[in-house]
Amino acid sequence: MTRPPRRPAGPRSGRRDRSPRRPVLDGARLTAYDVLDGVSARAAYANLLLPQLLRERRLEPRDAAFATQLAYGALRAQGTLDAVLARLVDRPLADLDRRVLDLLRLGAYQLLDLRVPAHAAVATTVDLTRAIVGAGASGLVNAVLRKVATGGDRAAWLAELGTDGDRRLALATDHPEWVVAAWRDALGGDAELEPALLADDAPPEVHLVARRVAREALAEESGGTPGPWSPYAVRLGGGDPGRIPSVRAGAAAVQDEGSQLAALLLARAPLEGPDARWLDVCAGPGGKAGLLAAVRPAGVHLTAADRAPHRAELVRTTLRDEDDVEVLVADGRQPPWAPGSFDRVLLDAPCTGLGALRRRPEVRWRRGPEDVGPLVELQTALLDAALTSVRPGGVVAYVTCSPHTAETVAVADAAAARDDVELLPVAPLFEGVPGVERGPYGQLWPHRHGTDAMFMALLRRTR
Repeated sequence: MTRPPRRPAGPRSGRRDRSPRRPVLDGARLTAYDVLDGVSARAAYANLLLPQLLRERRLEPRDAAFATQLAYGALRAQGTLDAVLARLVDRPLADLDRRVLDLLRLGAYQLLDLRVPAHAAVATTVDLTRAIVGAGASGLVNAVLRKVATGGDRAAWLAELGTDGDRRLALATDHPEWVVAAWRDALGGDAELEPALLADDAPPEVHLVARRVAREALAEESGGTPGPWSPYAVRLGGGDPGRIPSVRAGAAAVQDEGSQLAALLLARAPLEGPDARWLDVCAGPGGKAGLLAAVRPAGVHLTAADRAPHRAELVRTTLRDEDDVEVLVADGRQPPWAPGSFDRVLLDAPCTGLGALRRRPEVRWRRGPEDVGPLVELQTALLDAALTSVRPGGVVAYVTCSPHTAETVAVADAAAARDDVELLPVAPLFEGVPGVERGPYGQLWPHRHGTDAMFMALLRRTR
């Protein structure tokens, strides 16, 4: 048999042989990086950006789960990661290219907190760096991450950092020190402090609210289980809630069970006199307004307001199938309605959002103690206007997704000091919810209730 002639290696084939291998970028790690980049470059929210990227890129379930773990984990652990990296980089971290710092965090998180082999964590991060930033930066990333790997896991690095007290607890639980101090104050001591902080780091369950469908039917349809506290709640073990027919139809929605209880507080509050007009004064994006519309007695008119037009539009979408509702673009501090117009008012006030750190891991580093004061001023003004908006004998439910004392007890106490206001105890309205008492107020916690850390106060206008 005659063999075909051997093809000589010409110049083109020689160049091809000598060219460097182009790395195949890991889809899960690239997606996680893009989330970190969106958060740091555009102040995006990870819980909104990541699902969008996963839908667009159609990652396999295993890769999508890994991307989620990487993105949320690296964002949550940023303080600890930066403390380690600061030991190994010969310049302030703020002087690094922002992209390089995000890549270092992504690689360091895999080395400190995940069981990713060191060679895989380093090599894949170096490949990402070469593709995103350039070959020069990849050398720095390679050198720093190899030092991180040599130092061991998180426990070894915490020992190396030699911290104690609140600093140790902050690094061990991935919280800023000022949040550690605020949690201690809200909990009244150290007994539950570490469990509360650790609960902030656990991936949250998805909670559904059954608005226009029976809860039992929603549980069967979704494969979830009835929530322990709200009669409208279903908790899911996993999966995409957007695929559930009742969610797609708007008869059910994703809503934390703690938020459901906050809305139900208003509906359950004892009232003196007529009960015909309800107001949700900071209603966007519409979750609590949607539940109030579903549980109100027949004949009750619901007004939902938000000062941001785009948020008011989200409320309109939520309430599109409800009768006897109106949605307004209005600032609750300068409302267009007359004083005493409503029988019940819900004020879910803008706050630091520290009660939802499980769902928004980047918020713990985006917020600082300097943010609290201006928010307290806003909360105080909104609550004062809400009390003016309710008639004598009517009630206001003041709610924040934060346990910080300045945003919660202090604001409610100041309002209760008015001579035309009295406090109503919250806990009797939730007899089946243990550990909700915070004096006359209500406080939910992730480690106690598996919900966001919602604060609830109930105030009645007396004259």
